[in-house]
Amino acid sequence: MAKKSIRPIPLELLAPAKNADTAISAILSGADAVYMGAPSHGARKDAANSIDDIRRVIEVAHPFNAKVYATVNTIVYDDEIRDVERLISSLYTAGVDALIVQDMGILRMDIPPIELHASTQCDIRDAAKARFLAEAGFSRLVLARELSLDEINEIHSALPDMPLEAFIHGALCVSYSGDCRASCMTGGRSANRGECAQICRLPYTLSDARGRTLVESKHLLSLRDLNRSDSIQAMADAGVTSFKIEGRLKEEGYVKNTVAWYSRILDRVVEQSGDRYVRQSFGKSKPGFNPSPDKSFNRGFTTYFLSGHAPVKGLASLDTPKATGLPVGKVTRCDSRIITASLTAQLANGDGLGYFDTDGQFRGFRLNRADGNKLYPATPQNIKPGTTLYRNRDKEWDDAISSAKATRTMTVDMNLRLIGGDTVAIELTDEAGCSATATMRIEGISTAVTPQESPRRQILNKLGGTIFRAGNIVDLAGQYFIPASRLTALRREGIELLLRAHAMTYRYGYRLPENREARFISDTATIHDNVANQLAEQFYRDHGVTSFTPAVEVKRPSDAETMVMTTRYCLRRELGRCLLTPKGKEWPDGPMYITNGNVRLRVEFDCERCGMNLFTDNSGH
Repeated sequence: MAKKSIRPIPLELLAPAKNADTAISAILSGADAVYMGAPSHGARKDAANSIDDIRRVIEVAHPFNAKVYATVNTIVYDDEIRDVERLISSLYTAGVDALIVQDMGILRMDIPPIELHASTQCDIRDAAKARFLAEAGFSRLVLARELSLDEINEIHSALPDMPLEAFIHGALCVSYSGDCRASCMTGGRSANRGECAQICRLPYTLSDARGRTLVESKHLLSLRDLNRSDSIQAMADAGVTSFKIEGRLKEEGYVKNTVAWYSRILDRVVEQSGDRYVRQSFGKSKPGFNPSPDKSFNRGFTTYFLSGHAPVKGLASLDTPKATGLPVGKVTRCDSRIITASLTAQLANGDGLGYFDTDGQFRGFRLNRADGNKLYPATPQNIKPGTTLYRNRDKEWDDAISSAKATRTMTVDMNLRLIGGDTVAIELTDEAGCSATATMRIEGISTAVTPQESPRRQILNKLGGTIFRAGNIVDLAGQYFIPASRLTALRREGIELLLRAHAMTYRYGYRLPENREARFISDTATIHDNVANQLAEQFYRDHGVTSFTPAVEVKRPSDAETMVMTTRYCLRRELGRCLLTPKGKEWPDGPMYITNGNVRLRVEFDCERCGMNLFTDNSGH
């Protein structure tokens, strides 16, 4: 009995893009897919893109079988439903592969059968929620960043055929799954509408219920950045098939660097998998530089809770939300215009340097000139001797990234032959399995005096300016003379036909059917379910929900306080004051408060699940 063949599992490196140029750079640098903001209703309002720009990215991506996803992941108000329906129809017509959404009202809109992905804002942290969303018709689930490998594997085991997407790099939202209302409740700017004010990056003072200051002016909610470079293999084995980089507001250089870095890692995972995995897209990328995530903006790195164990400390960047960079030496003398330093790295004119002043504040400056151990800052500085200097902008590195021209090509095999004595045919087949044949009639074709195979091969090899590179070339045209200009024209026509064949045979995914009998995980929809329109309410009613609390953007809560954030991160643990440790007993066991100006949040520690909840006071006090 023949052994049943097992198809390799496609793995996808998913890159962010704030605009078309960044998206194209990501594809050329090795991304298997990009996600970018639609013209409206994306959770990064400043990263919106026109339909024409999205179409331009699609034209570059699809020949490689790279995907383009559009984010329509804000909540939608009732008076916007028709606009969103038209928006989605335009995205579908343009050729977008899928929408990333959080508003369940979209599943009740009059839209084309476009594939839907459940955004991380859907708060998918267990198999029950995952199963419901799968039955609702989602083709992919974007998991909560907080999940461990074991928790990811549990969801995969419960839903083995459901593609799972997980974050591997970039900024972290301190709230579980980005399920946060702090910005909206304290300042009126809703993250669910793409306008997060990032109050988690502010400095806060922590005090107890009696008003005693425990920690003063620290960035208590500002987490380090995610970096799971060493865990890609383990994540794939746990069931993750899409590896997502955060950063739709990041600059092009950041995206190119992180994509090139993780593309190499994913290639190694595939190569070492024994045919278990393949890359989702085709083509070989050459970024034109040696990638290094340490060189791009970061607040220090963490793997977060992937191991399943809560780190004792090191999750937060308490001193500053800025990128400090890497240490490059210590100041030995400073007289405002000249800094003398003992350096451990060679600095260059234009580098960005920084240091922590005597008040613990991180200060930065640009370096006009570096002359050995003498540094000439662009602005006067007053730095205490012994202070560590950090480089948070490497000018030479940035220049190398900016000037690097990433390329991506697919191999194409060519077969040249004669048909009927006066017609030349070229058959092309690329690594994606796409084929095309071009023919050209050449009157009066004659036998050549000199060998022809070598010059013809040189002409067929000239694929510069295309997305192809020559693979195997089989020349069966014999000793006949084919003018170079005609052969060049034939090759070009063959490439054009091959690209058309890609467009004609490209396979789209489509929206899956919804199981109307599926029951939601609760008969109550809370503010965390973000019901902001009548279609969303109808969706939940269809799935057994009988009680509703609308989204806070639609109706402000009348309760004395509102839980605006729930986290797996714990201030007590991060500050070495966990209640389960001796030092934790030095702080009172009760509510605490963090304040910054008019922002005041009550902190409730949930020791049973080793996390915390944050509340706003709705009374105005």
